[in-house]
Parts: sequence; C-alpha cells; structure tokens
Amino acid sequence: MKKLLALAILILHCAALQAQAPHKLTPLWSAPDLPVPESVLFVADKKSSYLLVSLIDGDGAAADGKGGIAKLSLDGEVIEKEWITGLNAPKGMTIVQNNLYVADLTEVVIIDIKKQKILKKIPIAGAVFLNDVTANSSGIVYVSDTRTNKIYRLEKDQPTLYVENVSNANGLKAIGPNLVVGAGQELLLFGADKKPLTLAKGFAQGIDGIEMTERGEFIVSCWPGLIYYVFADGKIQLLLDSQADKINTADIGFDPATKTLFVPNFFKNSVTAYQLE
Repeated sequence: MKKLLALAILILHCAALQAQAPHKLTPLWSAPDLPVPESVLFVADKKSSYLLVSLIDGDGAAADGKGGIAKLSLDGEVIEKEWITGLNAPKGMTIVQNNLYVADLTEVVIIDIKKQKILKKIPIAGAVFLNDVTANSSGIVYVSDTRTNKIYRLEKDQPTLYVENVSNANGLKAIGPNLVVGAGQELLLFGADKKPLTLAKGFAQGIDGIEMTERGEFIVSCWPGLIYYVFADGKIQLLLDSQADKINTADIGFDPATKTLFVPNFFKNSVTAYQLE
C-alpha cells in the first residue's frame, strides 16, 4: 500500500513538473512600416485568417484623427495599411459577431468588418484613456480606462460602469462570466461578485496585453518590453525582455491553433511574430 501511495505521489509530482515545463519564444517574422502599432488582433476567418493592427500614428492621448487600423496576413504581409482611417489613438480591439469594437480614447468605435465601415461611436461618459477591449461569448463587451482606474461594461451597446478603483486597469480578457484584468503589476480575476482574485503577481512592469494559451494559463505582455508566461498555479516565467533595446511590447494577439504570438513594437513601428513552444 505504501509503495502504491509513493508511486501515486511520484506520478503527480512528475505531472506537475511537466505541466510547468519552461516555455520559449522563437522569432518568425517582423512587419515594418506600421505607424505606432498598439494592439494586434488575430481574426479566425473561415476563408483565410488574418491580423488587424491598431495604429495610433501620433500622440497616444490625442483626439487628432490620425489613427487607423491595418490588415496583415498571418505571415506578416501588409494586405491593407489603411483598412480603417480617421480614428483617435485606437488601442485594444475585439469582435462581436461581424463587428469590430475598438477602444478609441474616449469612445468605443464599432466597425462592420465585411463592409469595412464605421457603424457608430459610443461615447463613454467621464472616460479619459480607454485602453483595452474584450468580449465574452454572450456579446458582452468590456473596456478599460487606465487613467481613471475604471472598467466599463457594454450590453447591447449600452455602457455602464462595471468596476472602479482598479489600479492602472489595462489588459482585459473575458472568459465566460469572468473577467481577467491586468492591473498594474498584478493579474486579477473578477467574478460575479466583482471582488478581485489575484491570479499572478511579480511582473516587473505594468501589464498591457493578455491572451489565454490554454485553460487557466496565459501569456502576458508588459508595455516597456517584457513578455511572461503565467501558469495555472500563479507562477510566472519571463519569456522575453527587450527593454535594453527599447523595443516595446504592447497589446499582443495570439493564434491558439498554431500557438503563434503577435507583438506590436510600439516605437519601432513594427509587428513581430513568435512561435510559442
């Protein structure tokens, strides 16, 4: 009996070690000449999947109409650099049905993807610096305001305050009824009670982008040039540090089928793709 128990413990220990096997990022390609890319969104299209990249192309806090969205292939070819124009420092993006929702400084802009046309703009009262956007399977949209430490909820395109006093609220990822939030140097989970649960902490810089790699595990970017892997038990592994080279890593995109990570390099005006292994 003792031998069986010891064997079971050994198996569980080995499984835990295997589950936390270190990951790495291998560069695949880099797409240049993209003016101040802030966010990359992987779009799983039945005909041909592609990337959308929000381009600030100016001051990240200015309503100057210089911003836009570019369309790229999955191998880094620029399909259409000015897919959408006339935005104000666009940042995070998400899709609900056939519409693209974009955080655009103080508004959420809704774009018909097929018609490639802006449908409407939803002002968020009191917003200063809308940053990331995410949506759950029910079509509920969330948007963060980093400067006011608030997160808003949009249901049927009607905005309401979801939570406040979330320090430096930035990256968002909706998972069912829950919301994962990058709040400064902590990764938080908000459930139905809206009380924050810390999933991971210890990041060296403020969190920007969040993507789920598999159930309970995430890949997280920090804007100054850091990318981490977050394990289900809250442990984190540094995958990339490009701070010394001044290569920013903003709001990332991820293809779960191929485990390809797409990273906007803010001040380098490029997007870099990596294979997650």
